[in-house]
Amino acid sequence: MEHSPGFLKIVNEARPYVREIDVEEARRRLDRNPRAILMDVREDSEWEKGHAAQAMHLGKGVLERDIERLVPDRDAEIIMYCGGGYRSVLTAEVAQRMGYRNVYSLAGGYKALVQANWPIKPGGGN
Repeated sequence: MEHSPGFLKIVNEARPYVREIDVEEARRRLDRNPRAILMDVREDSEWEKGHAAQAMHLGKGVLERDIERLVPDRDAEIIMYCGGGYRSVLTAEVAQRMGYRNVYSLAGGYKALVQANWPIKPGGGN
């Protein structure tokens, strides 16, 4: 997908403030911490097509509204992913501004998970 210049500008402005990790680091973190959360921040329609098997879904459009209810622990380890690693930079930055201290963005997003043969679950459901 070709991203607009304005979108890329805000992603690039947020990126220095966000910790990005690759798929292997995400796998290590999830293995090491059974309470870590893999959070899919894509749109509902993207989630419905398939998602990481252990992921929680909280779309970018409602993240600010719902994250405190779904993840009340501000120290929770959260690894956010989107389709390609751009929107998750923005959601990770917002979560940090909301007081979450252990948030990561998955570089490459869902595409990287699929490429790494991550367990994928078709359809909806958390």
